[in-house]
Amino acid sequence: MTILTIAAIALPLFVGFSIYLFPKLDRYLTLGVAIFSGAYGLQLLFNSSPLTLKLLDNFGVTVVADELSGYLILTNGLVTAAVILYCWGQGKSAFFYIQAIILHGSVNATFICGDLLSLYVALEVLGIAAFLLIAYPRTDRSIWVALRYLFVSNTAMLFYLVGVALVYQANHSFAFEGVQESPPEAIALILMGLLAKGGVFVSGLWLPLTHSESETPVSALLSGVVVKAGVFPLVRLALIAGELDGAIRIFGVATALLGAAYAIFETDAKRMLAWSTISQLGFILVAPAAGGFYALTHGLVKSTLFLSAGSLPSRNFSELRGRPMPTGLWFVILAASLSISGFPLFAGFGAKALTLKDLQPWQAIAMNVAAVGTATYFAKFIFLPHRSRPESGPQKPIPPGFWFAAALAIAALVLANGLYYPGYAVANPTVLKSLGTIGLGWLAYWAVFRDVALRLPRVLEKLEHLIGMMSLMLILLFWLVLWRVTP
Repeated sequence: MTILTIAAIALPLFVGFSIYLFPKLDRYLTLGVAIFSGAYGLQLLFNSSPLTLKLLDNFGVTVVADELSGYLILTNGLVTAAVILYCWGQGKSAFFYIQAIILHGSVNATFICGDLLSLYVALEVLGIAAFLLIAYPRTDRSIWVALRYLFVSNTAMLFYLVGVALVYQANHSFAFEGVQESPPEAIALILMGLLAKGGVFVSGLWLPLTHSESETPVSALLSGVVVKAGVFPLVRLALIAGELDGAIRIFGVATALLGAAYAIFETDAKRMLAWSTISQLGFILVAPAAGGFYALTHGLVKSTLFLSAGSLPSRNFSELRGRPMPTGLWFVILAASLSISGFPLFAGFGAKALTLKDLQPWQAIAMNVAAVGTATYFAKFIFLPHRSRPESGPQKPIPPGFWFAAALAIAALVLANGLYYPGYAVANPTVLKSLGTIGLGWLAYWAVFRDVALRLPRVLEKLEHLIGMMSLMLILLFWLVLWRVTP
């Protein structure tokens, strides 16, 4: 088990640099590493004894591989494999696969870090690899979006690093557990960095532009696994430090509602998916005990939908209602949209049921509203027209690898549904409640939101405002932490 854990970190990095020596094997090596990560994550799910390795005992530098890590590493393996299959035969250079596999390895490292310092290193490597992938097309637009992401990411990690130094000053250890005994300013700085890195609440307003303007496979990676690297430590902290659980849940509720509000009114398909990612990150945070399972289902769904969006005839929903898509593509979008909406027979049903079950009383109303909102904005995809025969005229080609990627993700969503089989018990009203929630969302879509054209302001997404919002969030976090931690 120890060797496998070390390999989950070292193998992607070793293979990434080896691709320079064997560029013709780039796709095969990358896919092989993704499959290995998926198998390792699956093993962690069913391993009853978590692995803890103390690397630098005096400094609290540790590796922790448990069930939560298993969910996230499995997500990383499946999403990366789906993206590689999608890119198969598209002529991507060896550089693309090198950065994809280095990104994959750094994400794996994030999910098994048991201390604040190792987490910082993993997040920084991840940020650089993500930057290079976003800038991969080398257009003026992609380079600007990549630089914007890198600037925001580095600023967030600067906040985080100062907080880590204060934690070490207070405890002489970098372990996660030391956060509980640290001053409020240290906790606020660490939370600020992770909230911004993970795209949570107003600290994550960099996300819609970055995810929607990136190349299709990169958008799938960013939304499927990269943002989870910032959210995962928040879930870990909520489970370790009970004093922070409430504060993290508050941001989860606010994030779920903010993302849903913007997604409902968004007219651009990729931006709607990006706002949906923000909303679904809130679902991961509102119930930390169920966060791993929800992250798995969300990663599979969102990577599938971003890959599907790359084959749509348009990004504008008004145009899509007048230009039917191929029926096969619509079925893929339908399956993914039903899963994230909580429809039975897909893993999203179990994940959402477990999440809503683990809510505290004050969260219930807001999160049920967010669940209805999820069904509402995904109805935009579900009720798009489709036809079995392609329209006459030029059509946007669907990459052959798309069908393999979609088959992998949807099969995983169906199989993962078995992780919460109690939800289908006859005496359990979860199925009826889930169907009722989806029905309300669809009713709201047809009765109110389908023909509503409301453009919500984007001014806060500008670069100069993103850093300002971080500063305001830092002040809010300080007072929130002070209120939660101080007896």
